Amino acid sequence: MKRVLTALLLIPAVYFLVFFAPAAVVRMALALGALLCLHEFFLLSRFRGFEPFAVLGYGAGALLVVAPQLPQPAFFVFVCILLLVLGLQPARRLEALFGAAAATLLGLVYVCGPFALAGMLYDASPHWLFVVLLLAWVGDSAAYFVGRAIGRHKLAPSISPGKTWEGTIASALFAVAAGVAYLLYYKPLPVGLLTAVGFCLTVNAAGQIGDLAESALKRSARMKDSGTLLPGHGGMLDRMDNFLFAAPAAYLWLLWLAQGCK
Repeated sequence: MKRVLTALLLIPAVYFLVFFAPAAVVRMALALGALLCLHEFFLLSRFRGFEPFAVLGYGAGALLVVAPQLPQPAFFVFVCILLLVLGLQPARRLEALFGAAAATLLGLVYVCGPFALAGMLYDASPHWLFVVLLLAWVGDSAAYFVGRAIGRHKLAPSISPGKTWEGTIASALFAVAAGVAYLLYYKPLPVGLLTAVGFCLTVNAAGQIGDLAESALKRSARMKDSGTLLPGHGGMLDRMDNFLFAAPAAYLWLLWLAQGCK
């Protein structure tokens, strides 16, 4: 029940934000979501014995999301240099430096990079950002409820014992149906049925892989949830794990579709 109530509160709020809030507010909301997820990722890293450069990570992550005009390769080179400078401390062992730098950079790429791409989806059209969120919501809900009701065949028991093949198939079917209907109705780009199905199926598959990736992170840290921020869902990272893989997949599709429409 907590899971349903939380979703009923969040979905209208996110819809209003995406379609009615100023672009600067949307960017700030994406940055806040990224930092909440990054904070939980850093907690997982600490449980594994790594101590990320948190202040640098938060600052760089926020900048990456709110400033889309950044030349990103140069930005990451600059961050690497800062990590090296911070790591040159007499009291810090070399292996600890490598672990801290790797955890910080992985957090930026794994968490903040997708949120930055989500901002680019929004810049192309708010519908592109919302359809990715819709695919994640519908897919997660279908996998959860169908898996609990009729799930018998485990998908990846060593990573996430609760996930089933029945839930995975239901996630793809329901998400693709909802996403295709949305794209064909709102038409952020003139795409046909087969293209819409391919887009939604790819984004759903990427999201489900993202879900498994985050489950593997939690299992390696011996944690059930990444946090307790969202009742019934766990932490922000638990809620956005699908989105972190789905947004890059959607962005790559959007680049291809935009080239085809020129």
